[in-house]
Amino acid sequence: MGLSSICLFTIFIRLVFPFFFFNFTIANFTASSMPPLCHDDERSALLQFKESRISGDFYAWKFDCRPTMASWKPEEGKVDCCSWDGVHCNKNTGHVIKLDLSHSCLFGSINSSSSLFKLVHLEWLNLALNDFNSSETPPEIINLSRLSYLNLSGTSLSGQIPSEILKLSNLVSLDLSLNDVPGGRLELQKPSFVNLVEKLGNLKTLDLGDVSIQSTIPHNIANLSSSTIISLRNCELQGN
Repeated sequence: MGLSSICLFTIFIRLVFPFFFFNFTIANFTASSMPPLCHDDERSALLQFKESRISGDFYAWKFDCRPTMASWKPEEGKVDCCSWDGVHCNKNTGHVIKLDLSHSCLFGSINSSSSLFKLVHLEWLNLALNDFNSSETPPEIINLSRLSYLNLSGTSLSGQIPSEILKLSNLVSLDLSLNDVPGGRLELQKPSFVNLVEKLGNLKTLDLGDVSIQSTIPHNIANLSSSTIISLRNCELQGN
């Protein structure tokens, strides 16, 4: 290669290389700054939960609710479940950490095989004001061990509250109120209210309104933080 050719090649490298380097850097920055898509297994779990519910215009009319899950339509290109109504993901990991389906026209029993319990990264779950048809709270709730907020109020649940709920040690807010329906009533007897207060010491909000407790007010209720808001209306509690 002649001297002139070497000089031209050097000039070419000096002019063109910065351009490619700049575009490569921008492409990498753009890719790294974009939030991750939701995980395939979690999207599948959400869709399975949707398919297991009866939700539609009839219930929207009957309960004056909003069918939130109607927007969950991956076949229309919305494959990123993090963009679906009521679904919130961690911006760094893409895991579903918050699910707000309150007053969403959901109807039908919930059982231990529900795909809801596959969303193990959930930290916040609100299913209030739906109708779970007098089903019991499945013990598989323990799979959601990261929960700090759980609202199952007004969901027509019945039967004994499972002891597994006492293992959700990260709970800061727990609402199981308004589950006194003709088909049954939530009960807190085994485990007892004493057990709940003892195990869930991080609670700041506790609403057990209409839950059948049928016991005296436990002494260890004082173990809860002074800032804890507690509602025990219509629980059949007795004074000491």
